[in-house]
Amino acid sequence: MRELQRWLGDNPQFEQNMAFLEEFQYLMMCYRSSIKEVQTKLEILADELSLQKKRSPIHTIESRIKKPKSIGEKLIKRGKTISIDNIRNELNDVAGIRVTCSYVDDVYDIVNMLVSQDDVELIRTKDYIKNPKESGYRSLHIIVAIPIFLSEKSEVFRVEIQIRTIAMDFWASLEHSLRYKGGVPPAAFKQLEDAATSISKMEDQMLAIRKYMED
Repeated sequence: MRELQRWLGDNPQFEQNMAFLEEFQYLMMCYRSSIKEVQTKLEILADELSLQKKRSPIHTIESRIKKPKSIGEKLIKRGKTISIDNIRNELNDVAGIRVTCSYVDDVYDIVNMLVSQDDVELIRTKDYIKNPKESGYRSLHIIVAIPIFLSEKSEVFRVEIQIRTIAMDFWASLEHSLRYKGGVPPAAFKQLEDAATSISKMEDQMLAIRKYMED
């Protein structure tokens, strides 16, 4: 938020931009509330499934709000002005949640249960598990719209949810770290892609073992 305040302080239209700052702070509060709504739903599903399945299908639930600088840069990259309406209408990932699960079938089970709820609207799905990225990245990404209930009204906000297995998340963290460092030879990325394939095969084997034990 300080980044945004510094920008406002340097701008000649100070009063107008201070009004924008107040609206922006309110908007971020709403996005944080939308994250809480989704997190609560996921935690309830995790508790219920833990009783039913005698194991924990959800390993971790993490969340984040996109930083003001990143929000502004993304809008500018799309040729849009920085405004409250454009933030709400153009960006789907201001509020983000990452879920890790034990097995691949848990990923799809959790998503299906979440989006089947009456107050959750599925906006978009990108399935990088069935259709991995060229790098080997695998994850299931969905955008949902969910209402938040305020003191005088309710409003609907979009939340991006990334759901993947523990093994997929481990791979994604290493891949991101290598790309962030830069100067990584192409051969290393080929090895990362091969590792993603090996992880996928291992996960299939572990799932088969679990199902065998359950029968």
